[in-house]
Amino acid sequence: MNLRPESRAFLEKYLNNPSPTGFEWKGQQIWLDYLKPYIDGYELDVYGSVAAVLNPGRDYKVVIEAHADEISWFVNYISEDGFIYVIRNGGSDHQIAPSMRVHLHGDKGLVEGVFGWPAIHVRKPEKEEGPSLKNIIIDVGASSRQEVLDMGIHPGTVITYQDKVTFLNEKFLTGRALDNRIGGYIIAEAARLLREKNFELPYTLFVVNAVQEEIGLRGAEMISRRLKPDVAIVTDVCHDTSTPQYEPKEQGDQRCGRGPVLTFGPAVQNNLLRHLIQVAQQSGIPFQYAAVSRSTGTDTDAFAYSGEGVASALISLPLRYMHTTVETVHLGDLQQVIDLLVAYLMDLKPGTSYKYF
Repeated sequence: MNLRPESRAFLEKYLNNPSPTGFEWKGQQIWLDYLKPYIDGYELDVYGSVAAVLNPGRDYKVVIEAHADEISWFVNYISEDGFIYVIRNGGSDHQIAPSMRVHLHGDKGLVEGVFGWPAIHVRKPEKEEGPSLKNIIIDVGASSRQEVLDMGIHPGTVITYQDKVTFLNEKFLTGRALDNRIGGYIIAEAARLLREKNFELPYTLFVVNAVQEEIGLRGAEMISRRLKPDVAIVTDVCHDTSTPQYEPKEQGDQRCGRGPVLTFGPAVQNNLLRHLIQVAQQSGIPFQYAAVSRSTGTDTDAFAYSGEGVASALISLPLRYMHTTVETVHLGDLQQVIDLLVAYLMDLKPGTSYKYF
């Protein structure tokens, strides 16, 4: 699949830019700058969620949404000899940390660091400990706590991995933090396509990039109360369960290359979901089914249960190796999620009620 050159440039710039939970504003600016030619305005809340607006002022309001934050680390403790111990900011995986290169976003600018790990030569298999928050450390080349502090690093300094996006076999995109800034790309491209098709929206559309999903859907909670939409379509990622060490009988059968995933669950409004399925079938867009027993674990839940309730649904992009630096998605799936969003938005009539009776 060949990406439009301007879209590919935006995708790489946006995904390569650090956007840790609670510190998303630089990524939000990149996202909004790309969208500005295709929107009529935007709203920004105090924590950094952005709602780009198309066709403002209509009574019927629709949201398409993604979350803008990536998992990261915080400096928690600096030892006397200059080694840094960390705590999570979101669901960061301690097992992948050893030997990774990091950026510490200090008061005096970026500081290079590495997650160190003892050499295999000195580890005794019968006593070997795996990586944990007790033993992973960051080395910034300092020999004392004061030297680290002098670099502008202190407890609370946020840390991100250095890895950037690459393409595998021209079929897959891989990199850190595709969860879920790839969703930000999806909703931006959907807005662009609507404008380039000269489609006149008969309702107000909010294209929402929300902050702080990774620590409990917090940005979506705030922005949903602000916008009070009638309909919300959330985009996020889900597990590709075809890779080793997954169990499809327990975790569902979703695979890269088979199209978007549409989820059944209590937070998903069934009539809205049926509408999405109908649009996919009529448009010839392949899709997959999934189910959740309680919450979706995505911003869908925040929108669904906001205020008096919002008809909400989830369109997921299958992803391999979640919460690692090599998160991987299929480019065909990526385009089909965009296509499904656009087809639904063009099919939706203002005043549509998804109530059951």
